[in-house]
Amino acid sequence: MVKLLENTFRAVNIGLVNEIALICDRLGINVWEVIEAAKTKPFGFMPFYPGPGLGGHCIPIDPLYLSWKLKTLNYTARFIELASEINASMPAHVLTKVSDALNDDGKAVRGSRIVVLGVAYKKDVDDVRESPALDVLHLLLEKGAHVVYHDPFVPSLRLEDGRKLTSTAYSDALLADADCVVVVTDHSVIDYSHVKSTAHLVVDSRNALAKATGSARVVSL
Repeated sequence: MVKLLENTFRAVNIGLVNEIALICDRLGINVWEVIEAAKTKPFGFMPFYPGPGLGGHCIPIDPLYLSWKLKTLNYTARFIELASEINASMPAHVLTKVSDALNDDGKAVRGSRIVVLGVAYKKDVDDVRESPALDVLHLLLEKGAHVVYHDPFVPSLRLEDGRKLTSTAYSDALLADADCVVVVTDHSVIDYSHVKSTAHLVVDSRNALAKATGSARVVSL
């Protein structure tokens, strides 16, 4: 129960900040600036950050186990289920951001060349269990995009539909030829100033390019 509390605490707070990101998107406010400002309060606030969804073998799964167990006891764990619903919706939100960004360039998702940077469930690991990148890749492919990914930690992966993808080598051409680069996992080994200087359009779901220099148009979560 101690572990379930800890996992649920993070899942619920990530769900809250993901909903704040959705709210800020509709209000035209930068959610990352809001969080940075809220962090200046010296007590009573713990920063959590939005993203493309939850991954790993604990946070996305363990709270749902607790929710399932409670249903057998005729109790609905409402915070857990609502947080799960919001967190599970974030890959679709990333797809919407990509679609809108391409539309602003007069392009459709179908037929566009899209590069996904990072597919592990969190930065600097090789673990893709429950990674939201798998959902983002699937949604983009389903919409007819020509999708490749680059992840220095994940040489290959298999989607739920059985498709196997292999990491494409990082290069200037990979970025420059893309209609859109999507940052899904913000690995530390990636030079984001190089990304911003070489790509034309970047959808950044992790705020990885916040301090990067370059001329690319960057669309944040």
